[in-house]
Amino acid sequence: MPELPDLQVFSINLQKKLHNKAVKDVNLVLDKKSNASEAELRKSLLKQTLIEVYREGKELYFKFRKDDILRLHLMLKGKLYLVPEDEKPKHTILEILFNDDHKLVLTDFQKAATITLNPEPSDVPDAMADEMDADFLKDLLKKKKAIIKNVLLDQHNIRGIGNAYADEILWDARISPFAVSNKIPDAAIKRLAKSIKSVLKDAQKQILKKDPDIISGEVRDFLPIHNSKKTHSPTGGEIISTTVNARVTYYTEEQELFE
Repeated sequence: MPELPDLQVFSINLQKKLHNKAVKDVNLVLDKKSNASEAELRKSLLKQTLIEVYREGKELYFKFRKDDILRLHLMLKGKLYLVPEDEKPKHTILEILFNDDHKLVLTDFQKAATITLNPEPSDVPDAMADEMDADFLKDLLKKKKAIIKNVLLDQHNIRGIGNAYADEILWDARISPFAVSNKIPDAAIKRLAKSIKSVLKDAQKQILKKDPDIISGEVRDFLPIHNSKKTHSPTGGEIISTTVNARVTYYTEEQELFE
């Protein structure tokens, strides 16, 4: 599943490719996961110019000239393709045709990706937002008895952190994924706040370096901890793998357990 750094890179590349292009047509192939019908999408978007593509949380936002917004959530297996108008990728859910005879295609063989026209804004901070700092985390964690990894993954707490990067962030902050959230001391919370931003920013740079034009999929081979091919952390700790709530978790004993 694409996570925050992947999606941030997708938004950068889609902005470069689609900025100021006008919508020529919209085809909604599968409407079960859309809050708007094909007719409603066409009425709102047809002939509009796309002015901005950006990311919030784990979703991509497409903003048009008249302030209409289309939000796409790729879920686990959704993919985006930018192809000539006559190409027909398999498992298509949505096509947005532009005036340069190319189209943006959303596919998902699991049929789980979602489409939202003019979504309501969220009051949950994005992981990269300025307000997502140590003070915010202190207030959040003191109310939580759950283990810290589960708190980080809960999109009702912080938007954007997924399974792989939760492991990377917690290792970087040297906090065990099994630490009880309200037992984590202030000094460790400060490290955690710093690690969230630095790990995600660095990952974005690594993805752009490895695949500068990527708009779909995920790049993971550079990760030092959440990586099945690695046996030890950069500082020599043996990497341990276990399953937590059906998610594979990687960590080392270098990370402190607060309980």
